[in-house]
Amino acid sequence: MSEWRLAWRLARRELDLRFRGLRLLLACLFLGVGALAAIGSLTQSIDGELAARGGAILGGDVEFGTSQRAAAPDERAAMARLGTVSETVRMQATAIRGTNSVPVQLKGVDAVYPLYGTLAVQGGSAAKVDDPKAIWIVPALAQRLGVGRGARVRLGIADFTIAGVIANEPDRLGEGFTLGPVAIVSMAGIARTGLVQPGSLYESKYRVRLSPNASPTTAVDRFKAAFPAGGWETKTRDRAAPGAERFVDRMGQFLLLVGLSALVIAGIGVGNGVSSYLAARRSSIAALKVLGATSGLIAKIYLLEVAVVAAMGIGLGLVAGAATVPLIVWLAGDVLPVAPQFSLQYAPLALAAAYGMLIALAFTAPPLIEAGSIPAAGLLRGVFGNRSVPLRRTLPWVLGAGAAIVALALSTADQPGLSAGFLAAVAGVLLVLAAFGWAVRRIAAALPRSRKPLLRLAIAGLHRPGARTGTLVVALGLGLTLFVLLAGIRTSIDANIALTVPKRAPALFALDVPPDREAEFRRTIEGVTSRPVIRTVPAMRGTITGYGTTRVADLKTLPDGAWALRGERGLTYAAALPEGSELTAGRWWPRDYSGPPLVSIDERLAKVLALKIGDPLTYTLLGVERTAHIASFRRISWDTLGFNFVMVFSPNAIEDAPHNLAATIELAPGQEAPVMRALLPRFPSVSVIEVRGVLGQVRDIVSQMATAITAAASVAILAGIAVLIGAIAAAREARTYDGVILRTLGATRGQVLAVQALEYAFLSIVLSALALLLGLGGAWYVVTQLFSFEWGPDYGTVLATLLGGAGLTMAIGLIGAWPILGARPSQALRQL
Repeated sequence: MSEWRLAWRLARRELDLRFRGLRLLLACLFLGVGALAAIGSLTQSIDGELAARGGAILGGDVEFGTSQRAAAPDERAAMARLGTVSETVRMQATAIRGTNSVPVQLKGVDAVYPLYGTLAVQGGSAAKVDDPKAIWIVPALAQRLGVGRGARVRLGIADFTIAGVIANEPDRLGEGFTLGPVAIVSMAGIARTGLVQPGSLYESKYRVRLSPNASPTTAVDRFKAAFPAGGWETKTRDRAAPGAERFVDRMGQFLLLVGLSALVIAGIGVGNGVSSYLAARRSSIAALKVLGATSGLIAKIYLLEVAVVAAMGIGLGLVAGAATVPLIVWLAGDVLPVAPQFSLQYAPLALAAAYGMLIALAFTAPPLIEAGSIPAAGLLRGVFGNRSVPLRRTLPWVLGAGAAIVALALSTADQPGLSAGFLAAVAGVLLVLAAFGWAVRRIAAALPRSRKPLLRLAIAGLHRPGARTGTLVVALGLGLTLFVLLAGIRTSIDANIALTVPKRAPALFALDVPPDREAEFRRTIEGVTSRPVIRTVPAMRGTITGYGTTRVADLKTLPDGAWALRGERGLTYAAALPEGSELTAGRWWPRDYSGPPLVSIDERLAKVLALKIGDPLTYTLLGVERTAHIASFRRISWDTLGFNFVMVFSPNAIEDAPHNLAATIELAPGQEAPVMRALLPRFPSVSVIEVRGVLGQVRDIVSQMATAITAAASVAILAGIAVLIGAIAAAREARTYDGVILRTLGATRGQVLAVQALEYAFLSIVLSALALLLGLGGAWYVVTQLFSFEWGPDYGTVLATLLGGAGLTMAIGLIGAWPILGARPSQALRQL
């Protein structure tokens, strides 16, 4: 019989379906692998759904978009040569019904819209948008106006009859973020509103349905080569909703890293569980050795046992992860960009299984090698767990598995730098906690012996032979650090939602204010409210096409952080430095400047693009390419919710282009409605937006992000608790010995429990400061660097969470010690 067959026969005899002694291994792998499988499957399912529905989401095979102008005849002819063309217009407007007004995203469509999918209305029919006096609205707008089919609403200078309530807008996701609910009219209806004037802020989009064998990428490249200065923003059906895809991919990457960190943390619990299991099998191992079993056979027996349980934990985790995806989709509702159909995603499941196997190998190899290397006499004397195995025997396995984990994480990551930093941070925290555990043990050994017996025993328990202080420090430290991390992230995000934005926001936005009527606009507001603060700025849209000697079209990938190069940006000009900006380099131009066109750039964008003062910046405005030279860099206060522009030009650079004004209006509470009622009849082309609605949308998005982060961090906390349970289980035999000896010498159960409580209390106290430092450091990085929020945790809540976490860990420790008190001295002494 081969050694492996013999090992399997002996392993099979010890295993049972209750997995007694290996339940922690099963639970840790199930938790970690399940989290990774669910996160990876959900992300890939959403990506697959976005790709499968690309044509319907985009509204065509390719899309060409530009602002503040329609396509020129030669541009439109070039599009027509590619295939069937559908034209749409989007702009901000205000829907009025009596005294009720709601900001809307007004969308004008032509007769062939939509090229893909169906514009469905409630009741099951399809809408044909051809009546210039009809309008179709989404349910949110119908609810806010209190109207239904047949009612009349006003947009600009025209009245419209509601022809139906939209049940499905096929290209809704491809349109991106909107300020207000959507209303759809025909192109003739857009003309009736009078909202499209020279200088108005609107967006023209042309969707093209290509022939079956045509390449979207080739079509886009040819069109942009023919009209390089047109300022066209293009999309293809392969990337129909790039914003949604970026959000899903980045959030998925972050959650995947958190899940991997949770699995690494759970790996410590795996190691503790296996160590505890092997300690309980010490007599069986000794008997096998006495009967002639080699160290290799012993290692094979328990390797097979651990492998069976690990495989079952990984398998159950994969099943749970895959089955959880439909539940997450159902619970998330409209939070997700699309609701993917259930299907098995084999790549993320395989990745999660690979991570689980590598983690199991890395953390179970040391106790398995230790169990096989100790002589039978040593095992019978209880040496197992008290003697370290030479590093040359365990290090290759641990380093090999660790290197494979890192290589797998980096090779499958969209952002390898982020993944490397995240894993390095996790490894750093574990090393810091391990070093702290070593220091605690040395300090406890050096302390003078207390005259109080219970305190002396508690301190001695930290450094006596066989003490698992290092493991307990890592377990407790991880738990407390994760509690602080979660509290710091959540309270900082809540502070951004509840405090920073509302306190610094205006009451109203106004778009498309005619420059020649600015004085009348101000008088109208001042006539119905006291002491309003009105700020106006010229507002245009344009696209950066080049900087320095670089053309944006020649870049294969955009530099990280160069979001301003992605599509159109707001443009403005100013004679003086705008409020909310601080000059950090260069000089501002004089008020009467008339020299070559100049521009001031956001300092962060300048750093990303390696720009210097004097470099040229090329941009398109209304289809015409222009050039200005960089005069200065600015630090911008982006959290004011005012009009902050990445690029501010000297007046002589762009003031000749047709444009309107945008305004922010600060009012006393409750004055929004009177101002809107006064403005809209006199300025029907002006779109007025209540900031409360904008903040509500921002608050919902950020809250959803915070919920996702909280859920992911909660998985890591559960893993940390599993580690603590494993550490307690691994130390149970030594603690049982201590408890039995103390009770034999006359100690009561209360005194034995008090010794344990003092030990855990001492560790919790010394670890709290370290956990506070590590947890707040990690929370700061996640809040400020990953999600670009302001750092503002509620330290009271953080401290309360830390105390609660310390109390919870102490409670778990004491609950784990309770079975020790039930051990009968006579029976326990015969077994030890």
